[in-house]
Amino acid sequence: MMSYPEVHLHIDGRWIEKTTSGFLPIANPADEAVLGRFPVAGEAELAAARQAARRAFATWSATPAFDRYGVIAKAAALLRERAGRIARILTLEQGKPLAESSREVLLSADIIDFLAQEARRLASRGVPPRSAGVASQTVMRVPVGPVAAFTPWNFPVNLPARKLGGALAAGCSVIIKPDEETPASCMELVRCFADAGLPAGVLNMVLGRPAEIADALIASPEIAKVSFTGSTAVGRMLAEKSARHLKRYTAELGGHAPVIVCGDADPVATAALAVVAKFRGAGQVCASPVRFLVHRSIYAAFREAFVAGARALRVGAGVDDGVQMGPLIARRRVQEMARLVDDALANGALLLCGGTRLARPGFFFEPTVLEAALPHCRVQQEEPFGPIALLDAFDDLEEAIARANALPYGLAAYAFTRDLGTANRLSASLQAGMVGINHFGISQPETPFGGIKDSGMGSESGLEGLLEYTDVKFVSVAA
Repeated sequence: MMSYPEVHLHIDGRWIEKTTSGFLPIANPADEAVLGRFPVAGEAELAAARQAARRAFATWSATPAFDRYGVIAKAAALLRERAGRIARILTLEQGKPLAESSREVLLSADIIDFLAQEARRLASRGVPPRSAGVASQTVMRVPVGPVAAFTPWNFPVNLPARKLGGALAAGCSVIIKPDEETPASCMELVRCFADAGLPAGVLNMVLGRPAEIADALIASPEIAKVSFTGSTAVGRMLAEKSARHLKRYTAELGGHAPVIVCGDADPVATAALAVVAKFRGAGQVCASPVRFLVHRSIYAAFREAFVAGARALRVGAGVDDGVQMGPLIARRRVQEMARLVDDALANGALLLCGGTRLARPGFFFEPTVLEAALPHCRVQQEEPFGPIALLDAFDDLEEAIARANALPYGLAAYAFTRDLGTANRLSASLQAGMVGINHFGISQPETPFGGIKDSGMGSESGLEGLLEYTDVKFVSVAA
Protein backbone atom coordinates (compact mmCIF):
# COMPACT_ATOMS: atom_id res chain seq x y z
CA MET A 1 0.00 0.00 0.00
CA MET A 2 1.23 3.49 -0.85
CA SER A 3 2.22 5.79 1.96
CA TYR A 4 0.19 8.82 2.96
CA PRO A 5 1.76 12.07 1.71
CA GLU A 6 3.02 14.89 3.85
CA VAL A 7 0.37 17.60 3.99
CA HIS A 8 1.39 21.18 3.26
CA LEU A 9 -0.38 24.50 2.92
CA HIS A 10 -0.23 26.27 -0.44
CA ILE A 11 0.08 30.06 -0.38
CA ASP A 12 1.16 32.41 -3.17
CA GLY A 13 2.61 29.57 -5.23
CA ARG A 14 4.66 28.08 -2.36
CA TRP A 15 4.17 24.83 -0.46
CA ILE A 16 4.45 25.49 3.28
CA GLU A 17 5.63 22.55 5.39
CA LYS A 18 5.35 24.10 8.84
CA THR A 19 4.09 27.18 10.64
CA THR A 20 4.56 28.75 14.04
CA SER A 21 1.09 27.46 14.99
CA GLY A 22 2.16 23.83 15.09
CA PHE A 23 0.55 20.67 13.68
CA LEU A 24 -2.65 18.66 14.12
CA PRO A 25 -3.06 14.91 13.43
CA ILE A 26 -4.96 13.10 10.66
CA ALA A 27 -6.58 9.72 11.43
CA ASN A 28 -7.43 6.72 9.25
CA PRO A 29 -11.14 5.99 9.94
CA ALA A 30 -10.71 2.34 8.98
CA ASP A 31 -8.29 1.47 11.80
CA GLU A 32 -8.05 4.67 13.93
CA ALA A 33 -4.28 4.89 13.30
CA VAL A 34 -2.61 8.26 12.76
CA LEU A 35 -1.98 8.76 9.05
CA GLY A 36 -0.06 11.99 9.31
CA ARG A 37 -0.35 15.59 10.37
CA PHE A 38 -0.93 19.01 8.84
CA PRO A 39 0.51 22.46 9.60
CA VAL A 40 -1.93 24.89 11.22
CA ALA A 41 -2.35 28.23 9.46
CA GLY A 42 -2.02 31.14 11.85
CA GLU A 43 -2.59 34.86 11.41
CA ALA A 44 0.54 35.30 9.28
CA GLU A 45 -0.40 32.54 6.83
CA LEU A 46 -4.00 33.72 6.51
CA ALA A 47 -2.87 37.29 5.89
CA ALA A 48 -0.42 36.08 3.24
CA ALA A 49 -3.14 34.04 1.54
CA ARG A 50 -5.53 36.99 1.47
CA GLN A 51 -2.92 39.33 0.04
CA ALA A 52 -1.89 36.76 -2.56
CA ALA A 53 -5.49 36.23 -3.64
CA ARG A 54 -6.04 39.99 -3.94
CA ARG A 55 -2.93 40.52 -6.05
CA ALA A 56 -3.52 37.51 -8.27
CA PHE A 57 -7.16 38.44 -8.92
CA ALA A 58 -6.08 41.55 -10.80
CA THR A 59 -4.14 39.54 -13.38
CA TRP A 60 -6.22 36.33 -13.49
CA SER A 61 -9.52 38.21 -13.98
CA ALA A 62 -7.93 40.08 -16.91
CA THR A 63 -6.70 36.84 -18.51
CA PRO A 64 -8.87 35.92 -21.52
CA ALA A 65 -11.32 33.11 -20.84
CA PHE A 66 -9.73 31.03 -23.60
CA ASP A 67 -6.34 31.23 -21.89
CA ARG A 68 -7.84 30.46 -18.49
CA TYR A 69 -9.48 27.43 -20.07
CA GLY A 70 -6.11 26.17 -21.31
CA VAL A 71 -4.61 26.14 -17.81
CA ILE A 72 -7.70 24.65 -16.16
CA ALA A 73 -8.07 21.95 -18.82
CA LYS A 74 -4.45 20.95 -18.25
CA ALA A 75 -5.17 20.65 -14.52
CA ALA A 76 -8.14 18.38 -15.29
CA ALA A 77 -5.90 16.23 -17.51
CA LEU A 78 -3.34 15.92 -14.71
CA LEU A 79 -6.11 14.94 -12.31
CA ARG A 80 -7.08 12.10 -14.66
CA GLU A 81 -3.46 10.98 -15.02
CA ARG A 82 -3.04 10.90 -11.25
CA ALA A 83 -6.48 9.48 -10.47
CA GLY A 84 -5.22 6.12 -9.19
CA ARG A 85 -2.85 7.64 -6.65
CA ILE A 86 -5.27 10.36 -5.53
CA ALA A 87 -8.09 7.85 -5.14
CA ARG A 88 -5.99 5.76 -2.75
CA ILE A 89 -5.14 8.86 -0.71
CA LEU A 90 -8.84 9.71 -0.59
CA THR A 91 -9.74 6.23 0.62
CA LEU A 92 -7.03 6.25 3.30
CA GLU A 93 -8.23 9.49 4.88
CA GLN A 94 -11.97 9.33 4.16
CA GLY A 95 -12.68 5.59 4.23
CA LYS A 96 -14.93 5.05 1.22
CA PRO A 97 -14.27 2.02 -1.03
CA LEU A 98 -11.56 2.52 -3.61
CA ALA A 99 -14.01 2.12 -6.50
CA GLU A 100 -16.07 5.04 -5.15
CA SER A 101 -12.94 7.15 -4.68
CA SER A 102 -11.84 6.47 -8.26
CA ARG A 103 -15.23 7.51 -9.63
CA GLU A 104 -15.11 10.67 -7.53
CA VAL A 105 -11.71 11.74 -8.83
CA LEU A 106 -12.57 11.10 -12.48
CA LEU A 107 -15.94 12.83 -12.19
CA SER A 108 -14.18 15.80 -10.58
CA ALA A 109 -12.02 16.16 -13.67
CA ASP A 110 -15.18 16.22 -15.81
CA ILE A 111 -16.72 18.89 -13.57
CA ILE A 112 -13.65 21.10 -13.86
CA ASP A 113 -13.54 20.64 -17.64
CA PHE A 114 -17.20 21.51 -18.10
CA LEU A 115 -17.04 24.67 -16.02
CA ALA A 116 -13.93 25.89 -17.85
CA GLN A 117 -15.60 25.24 -21.21
CA GLU A 118 -18.71 27.15 -20.13
CA ALA A 119 -16.57 30.17 -19.23
CA ARG A 120 -15.38 30.29 -22.84
CA ARG A 121 -19.01 30.59 -23.93
CA LEU A 122 -20.16 33.10 -21.31
CA ALA A 123 -21.63 35.70 -23.64
CA SER A 124 -22.63 39.30 -23.05
CA ARG A 125 -26.21 40.30 -23.84
CA GLY A 126 -27.17 43.30 -25.90
CA VAL A 127 -30.27 45.29 -24.90
CA PRO A 128 -31.82 47.53 -27.59
CA PRO A 129 -31.74 51.17 -26.39
CA ARG A 130 -34.90 53.26 -26.14
CA SER A 131 -33.17 56.49 -27.01
CA ALA A 132 -31.61 57.38 -30.34
CA GLY A 133 -28.82 59.02 -28.38
CA VAL A 134 -27.67 55.72 -26.90
CA ALA A 135 -25.46 53.65 -29.19
CA SER A 136 -25.39 50.39 -27.24
CA GLN A 137 -26.46 48.73 -24.02
CA THR A 138 -24.65 45.62 -22.86
CA VAL A 139 -25.19 43.26 -19.93
CA MET A 140 -22.04 41.30 -19.12
CA ARG A 141 -20.82 38.86 -16.49
CA VAL A 142 -17.61 39.74 -14.64
CA PRO A 143 -15.75 37.76 -11.95
CA VAL A 144 -16.97 38.60 -8.45
CA GLY A 145 -13.51 38.76 -6.86
CA PRO A 146 -11.39 36.65 -4.47
CA VAL A 147 -13.35 33.71 -3.05
CA ALA A 148 -13.17 31.94 0.32
CA ALA A 149 -14.29 28.34 -0.21
CA PHE A 150 -15.03 25.86 2.58
CA THR A 151 -15.53 22.15 1.83
CA PRO A 152 -16.35 19.10 4.00
CA TRP A 153 -14.82 15.65 4.35
CA ASN A 154 -17.40 13.43 2.62
CA PHE A 155 -16.35 14.28 -0.97
CA PRO A 156 -12.87 15.73 -0.50
CA VAL A 157 -12.09 16.01 -4.23
CA ASN A 158 -15.52 16.41 -5.82
CA LEU A 159 -16.71 19.31 -3.70
CA PRO A 160 -13.50 21.36 -4.00
CA ALA A 161 -13.58 20.66 -7.76
CA ARG A 162 -17.03 22.24 -8.07
CA LYS A 163 -15.94 25.41 -6.31
CA LEU A 164 -12.51 25.67 -7.89
CA GLY A 165 -13.81 24.84 -11.36
CA GLY A 166 -16.46 27.55 -11.23
CA ALA A 167 -14.40 30.23 -9.50
CA LEU A 168 -11.22 29.83 -11.53
CA ALA A 169 -13.08 29.57 -14.83
CA ALA A 170 -14.98 32.77 -14.03
CA GLY A 171 -11.70 34.60 -13.36
CA CYS A 172 -11.72 34.60 -9.56
CA SER A 173 -8.82 33.84 -7.25
CA VAL A 174 -9.52 31.41 -4.39
CA ILE A 175 -8.52 30.55 -0.86
CA ILE A 176 -9.82 27.06 -0.19
CA LYS A 177 -10.08 25.48 3.24
CA PRO A 178 -10.81 21.77 2.92
CA ASP A 179 -11.83 19.75 5.93
CA GLU A 180 -8.93 18.97 8.24
CA GLU A 181 -9.94 15.30 8.43
CA THR A 182 -9.31 14.83 4.69
CA PRO A 183 -6.71 17.43 3.66
CA ALA A 184 -4.40 15.47 1.37
CA SER A 185 -7.04 14.75 -1.28
CA CYS A 186 -7.67 18.46 -1.80
CA MET A 187 -3.94 19.18 -1.61
CA GLU A 188 -3.36 16.84 -4.55
CA LEU A 189 -6.11 18.61 -6.49
CA VAL A 190 -4.44 21.95 -5.77
CA ARG A 191 -1.14 20.43 -6.92
CA CYS A 192 -2.71 19.59 -10.28
CA PHE A 193 -3.59 23.26 -10.79
CA ALA A 194 -0.14 24.41 -9.67
CA ASP A 195 1.60 21.93 -11.98
CA ALA A 196 -0.67 23.01 -14.84
CA GLY A 197 0.79 26.50 -14.64
CA LEU A 198 -1.83 28.38 -12.65
CA PRO A 199 -0.17 31.68 -11.66
CA ALA A 200 1.02 32.07 -8.08
CA GLY A 201 -1.63 33.39 -5.71
CA VAL A 202 -4.62 32.46 -7.86
CA LEU A 203 -5.25 29.33 -5.77
CA ASN A 204 -4.28 29.08 -2.10
CA MET A 205 -5.03 26.30 0.39
CA VAL A 206 -5.09 26.74 4.18
CA LEU A 207 -5.82 24.39 7.06
CA GLY A 208 -6.19 24.88 10.78
CA ARG A 209 -8.92 25.70 13.23
CA PRO A 210 -12.11 26.14 11.17
CA ALA A 211 -13.81 28.86 13.23
CA GLU A 212 -10.68 31.00 13.32
CA ILE A 213 -10.10 30.65 9.58
CA ALA A 214 -13.74 31.43 8.76
CA ASP A 215 -13.70 34.55 10.91
CA ALA A 216 -10.42 35.77 9.44
CA LEU A 217 -11.43 35.22 5.81
CA ILE A 218 -15.06 36.32 5.85
CA ALA A 219 -14.35 39.57 7.70
CA SER A 220 -11.46 40.44 5.39
CA PRO A 221 -12.03 43.19 2.81
CA GLU A 222 -9.98 41.16 0.31
CA ILE A 223 -12.67 38.46 0.12
CA ALA A 224 -15.66 39.19 -2.13
CA LYS A 225 -17.54 35.87 -1.97
CA VAL A 226 -17.97 32.93 0.39
CA SER A 227 -18.89 29.44 -0.78
CA PHE A 228 -19.67 26.72 1.76
CA THR A 229 -20.72 23.08 1.67
CA GLY A 230 -21.59 21.42 4.96
CA SER A 231 -24.16 21.21 7.71
CA THR A 232 -27.18 23.49 7.97
CA ALA A 233 -26.11 24.66 11.42
CA VAL A 234 -22.67 25.83 10.27
CA GLY A 235 -24.15 27.16 7.03
CA ARG A 236 -26.46 29.45 9.00
CA MET A 237 -23.53 30.76 11.02
CA LEU A 238 -21.46 31.53 7.95
CA ALA A 239 -24.47 33.13 6.26
CA GLU A 240 -24.81 35.52 9.18
CA LYS A 241 -21.10 36.36 9.10
CA SER A 242 -21.20 36.90 5.33
CA ALA A 243 -24.31 39.09 5.55
CA ARG A 244 -22.66 41.21 8.23
CA HIS A 245 -19.96 42.11 5.68
CA LEU A 246 -22.28 42.13 2.64
CA LYS A 247 -20.41 39.22 1.06
CA ARG A 248 -21.91 37.12 -1.73
CA TYR A 249 -22.71 33.69 -0.30
CA THR A 250 -23.48 30.26 -1.75
CA ALA A 251 -24.38 27.38 0.54
CA GLU A 252 -25.06 23.71 -0.18
CA LEU A 253 -26.31 22.34 3.12
CA GLY A 254 -27.92 19.26 4.64
CA GLY A 255 -30.69 17.05 3.35
CA HIS A 256 -33.12 14.36 4.46
CA ALA A 257 -34.21 13.03 1.09
CA PRO A 258 -37.58 11.28 0.71
CA VAL A 259 -38.17 8.48 -1.78
CA ILE A 260 -41.75 7.82 -2.91
CA VAL A 261 -42.16 4.35 -4.42
CA CYS A 262 -45.54 4.12 -6.14
CA GLY A 263 -47.62 0.97 -6.44
CA ASP A 264 -46.82 0.54 -10.14
CA ALA A 265 -43.04 0.45 -9.56
CA ASP A 266 -41.06 -2.78 -9.55
CA PRO A 267 -40.39 -3.28 -5.83
CA VAL A 268 -37.40 -5.62 -6.17
CA ALA A 269 -35.58 -3.65 -8.87
CA THR A 270 -36.26 -0.36 -7.06
CA ALA A 271 -35.00 -1.80 -3.77
CA ALA A 272 -31.77 -2.92 -5.45
CA LEU A 273 -31.12 0.60 -6.76
CA ALA A 274 -32.10 2.08 -3.39
CA VAL A 275 -29.64 -0.04 -1.39
CA VAL A 276 -26.73 1.12 -3.55
CA ALA A 277 -27.78 4.78 -3.33
CA LYS A 278 -28.53 4.69 0.40
CA PHE A 279 -25.30 3.08 1.59
CA ARG A 280 -22.93 4.77 -0.88
CA GLY A 281 -20.31 6.57 1.16
CA ALA A 282 -21.75 4.88 4.27
CA GLY A 283 -24.74 7.21 3.90
CA GLN A 284 -22.49 10.24 4.42
CA VAL A 285 -23.92 11.97 1.36
CA CYS A 286 -26.04 15.12 1.55
CA ALA A 287 -28.36 13.87 -1.22
CA SER A 288 -28.53 10.35 0.24
CA PRO A 289 -32.04 8.81 0.20
CA VAL A 290 -33.25 8.38 3.77
CA ARG A 291 -37.06 8.23 4.07
CA PHE A 292 -38.53 5.48 1.89
CA LEU A 293 -42.29 5.87 1.53
CA VAL A 294 -43.57 2.78 -0.28
CA HIS A 295 -47.12 2.06 -1.46
CA ARG A 296 -48.70 -0.54 0.76
CA SER A 297 -49.50 -2.86 -2.16
CA ILE A 298 -45.78 -3.51 -2.79
CA TYR A 299 -44.39 -2.62 0.62
CA ALA A 300 -43.71 -6.19 1.80
CA ALA A 301 -41.80 -7.10 -1.37
CA PHE A 302 -39.77 -3.86 -1.25
CA ARG A 303 -38.95 -4.30 2.44
CA GLU A 304 -37.80 -7.89 1.96
CA ALA A 305 -35.55 -7.01 -0.97
CA PHE A 306 -34.16 -3.85 0.66
CA VAL A 307 -33.32 -5.56 3.97
CA ALA A 308 -31.74 -8.51 2.17
CA GLY A 309 -29.62 -6.11 0.11
CA ALA A 310 -28.52 -4.16 3.20
CA ARG A 311 -27.56 -7.35 5.04
CA ALA A 312 -25.55 -8.58 2.06
CA LEU A 313 -23.33 -5.52 1.87
CA ARG A 314 -19.67 -6.20 2.59
CA VAL A 315 -18.44 -3.67 5.13
CA GLY A 316 -14.73 -3.06 5.67
CA ALA A 317 -11.68 -0.95 4.94
CA GLY A 318 -12.07 0.84 1.64
CA VAL A 319 -8.68 -0.37 0.36
CA ASP A 320 -9.74 -4.04 0.64
CA ASP A 321 -11.06 -5.86 -2.43
CA GLY A 322 -14.81 -6.32 -2.66
CA VAL A 323 -15.73 -3.87 0.09
CA GLN A 324 -19.02 -2.09 -0.62
CA MET A 325 -19.27 0.19 2.42
CA GLY A 326 -16.46 1.72 4.42
CA PRO A 327 -16.31 3.31 7.87
CA LEU A 328 -17.83 6.53 9.10
CA ILE A 329 -15.43 9.44 9.27
CA ALA A 330 -14.93 9.56 13.05
CA ARG A 331 -15.99 8.16 16.41
CA ARG A 332 -18.46 11.02 16.94
CA ARG A 333 -20.46 9.86 13.91
CA VAL A 334 -20.65 6.27 15.19
CA GLN A 335 -21.89 7.55 18.54
CA GLU A 336 -24.50 9.71 16.81
CA MET A 337 -25.80 6.72 14.80
CA ALA A 338 -26.24 4.76 18.04
CA ARG A 339 -28.12 7.65 19.65
CA LEU A 340 -30.46 8.01 16.67
CA VAL A 341 -31.23 4.28 16.61
CA ASP A 342 -31.79 4.10 20.37
CA ASP A 343 -34.15 7.08 20.25
CA ALA A 344 -36.17 5.55 17.39
CA LEU A 345 -36.45 2.17 19.11
CA ALA A 346 -37.48 3.80 22.38
CA ASN A 347 -40.33 5.43 20.48
CA GLY A 348 -41.66 2.24 18.93
CA ALA A 349 -39.68 1.82 15.70
CA LEU A 350 -38.81 -1.69 14.54
CA LEU A 351 -35.21 -2.65 13.79
CA LEU A 352 -35.12 -4.72 10.60
CA CYS A 353 -31.34 -5.05 10.41
CA GLY A 354 -28.12 -3.52 11.73
CA GLY A 355 -28.27 -0.98 14.52
CA THR A 356 -24.89 -1.42 16.17
CA ARG A 357 -21.21 -0.62 15.77
CA LEU A 358 -19.08 -3.40 14.33
CA ALA A 359 -16.78 -5.06 16.86
CA ARG A 360 -13.50 -4.19 15.15
CA PRO A 361 -11.05 -1.29 15.03
CA GLY A 362 -12.24 1.63 12.98
CA PHE A 363 -15.44 3.66 12.89
CA PHE A 364 -17.77 1.05 11.41
CA PHE A 365 -21.54 1.00 11.88
CA GLU A 366 -23.78 -1.68 10.41
CA PRO A 367 -26.09 -0.89 7.48
CA THR A 368 -29.26 -0.20 9.42
CA VAL A 369 -32.94 -0.32 8.43
CA LEU A 370 -35.71 0.98 10.69
CA GLU A 371 -39.42 0.55 10.10
CA ALA A 372 -42.31 2.74 11.26
CA ALA A 373 -40.20 5.31 13.11
CA LEU A 374 -42.60 7.90 14.50
CA PRO A 375 -42.54 11.41 12.98
CA HIS A 376 -41.21 13.03 16.15
CA CYS A 377 -38.18 10.69 16.42
CA ARG A 378 -34.85 12.44 16.02
CA VAL A 379 -33.93 10.35 12.99
CA GLN A 380 -37.12 11.46 11.25
CA GLN A 381 -36.42 15.13 11.98
CA GLU A 382 -32.61 15.39 11.75
CA GLU A 383 -30.33 14.43 8.90
CA PRO A 384 -28.74 11.12 9.99
CA PHE A 385 -25.78 11.45 7.60
CA GLY A 386 -24.96 7.80 8.01
CA PRO A 387 -26.03 4.26 7.08
CA ILE A 388 -29.61 4.45 8.41
CA ALA A 389 -32.65 3.94 6.18
CA LEU A 390 -36.27 4.53 7.25
CA LEU A 391 -39.04 2.43 5.70
CA ASP A 392 -42.76 3.10 5.90
CA ALA A 393 -45.91 2.38 3.89
CA PHE A 394 -48.46 4.79 2.44
CA ASP A 395 -51.91 4.38 0.94
CA ASP A 396 -52.58 7.69 -0.79
CA LEU A 397 -50.15 9.61 -3.01
CA GLU A 398 -51.17 12.98 -1.61
CA GLU A 399 -50.39 11.66 1.86
CA ALA A 400 -46.94 10.53 0.67
CA ILE A 401 -46.21 13.90 -0.93
CA ALA A 402 -47.25 15.73 2.24
CA ARG A 403 -44.97 13.52 4.34
CA ALA A 404 -42.11 13.96 1.89
CA ASN A 405 -42.43 17.75 2.07
CA ALA A 406 -43.00 17.94 5.84
CA LEU A 407 -39.39 18.67 6.83
CA PRO A 408 -37.56 22.00 6.45
CA TYR A 409 -34.95 20.31 4.20
CA GLY A 410 -35.20 20.62 0.44
CA LEU A 411 -32.04 19.33 -1.20
CA ALA A 412 -32.99 16.12 -3.04
CA ALA A 413 -36.12 14.01 -3.47
CA TYR A 414 -36.77 10.85 -5.46
CA ALA A 415 -39.76 8.95 -6.81
CA PHE A 416 -40.37 5.75 -8.73
CA THR A 417 -43.39 5.20 -10.98
CA ARG A 418 -44.21 3.83 -14.45
CA ASP A 419 -46.99 6.36 -15.02
CA LEU A 420 -46.06 9.54 -16.88
CA GLY A 421 -48.86 11.56 -15.31
CA THR A 422 -47.79 10.53 -11.81
CA ALA A 423 -44.16 11.34 -12.65
CA ASN A 424 -45.16 14.84 -13.76
CA ARG A 425 -47.26 15.33 -10.65
CA LEU A 426 -44.40 14.28 -8.37
CA SER A 427 -41.88 16.42 -10.27
CA ALA A 428 -44.06 19.48 -9.68
CA SER A 429 -45.07 18.68 -6.09
CA LEU A 430 -41.86 17.56 -4.39
CA GLN A 431 -40.18 20.49 -2.64
CA ALA A 432 -36.51 20.05 -3.43
CA GLY A 433 -33.80 21.69 -5.48
CA MET A 434 -33.21 18.36 -7.26
CA VAL A 435 -35.75 15.63 -8.06
CA GLY A 436 -34.86 12.23 -9.50
CA ILE A 437 -37.63 10.20 -11.13
CA ASN A 438 -36.89 6.47 -11.50
CA HIS A 439 -33.20 6.90 -10.66
CA PHE A 440 -30.84 8.42 -8.09
CA GLY A 441 -28.26 9.96 -10.46
CA ILE A 442 -29.12 13.63 -9.99
CA SER A 443 -25.56 14.99 -9.89
CA GLN A 444 -23.79 15.50 -13.22
CA PRO A 445 -21.12 18.02 -14.29
CA GLU A 446 -23.58 19.75 -16.62
CA THR A 447 -26.40 20.14 -14.09
CA PRO A 448 -26.86 22.47 -11.10
CA PHE A 449 -26.52 20.98 -7.63
CA GLY A 450 -28.27 22.84 -4.81
CA GLY A 451 -31.25 22.96 -2.50
CA ILE A 452 -34.06 25.10 -1.22
CA LYS A 453 -35.48 25.80 2.26
CA ASP A 454 -32.95 24.84 4.96
CA SER A 455 -30.81 22.99 2.41
CA GLY A 456 -29.08 26.09 1.17
CA MET A 457 -29.01 28.82 -1.44
CA GLY A 458 -27.48 28.94 -4.89
CA SER A 459 -26.02 26.09 -6.91
CA GLU A 460 -22.75 24.33 -7.61
CA SER A 461 -21.82 22.81 -11.00
CA GLY A 462 -23.58 23.42 -14.29
CA LEU A 463 -23.88 26.85 -15.85
CA GLU A 464 -25.65 28.00 -12.69
CA GLY A 465 -22.58 27.06 -10.65
CA LEU A 466 -20.36 29.17 -12.88
CA LEU A 467 -22.68 32.17 -12.66
CA GLU A 468 -22.45 32.06 -8.85
CA TYR A 469 -18.90 33.41 -9.22
CA THR A 470 -19.85 36.38 -11.40
CA ASP A 471 -21.41 39.80 -10.96
CA VAL A 472 -23.71 41.48 -13.48
CA LYS A 473 -22.32 44.65 -15.07
CA PHE A 474 -24.46 46.87 -17.29
CA VAL A 475 -22.71 49.22 -19.74
CA SER A 476 -24.59 51.94 -21.62
CA VAL A 477 -22.74 53.93 -24.31
CA ALA A 478 -24.06 57.20 -25.72
CA ALA A 479 -23.63 57.92 -29.41
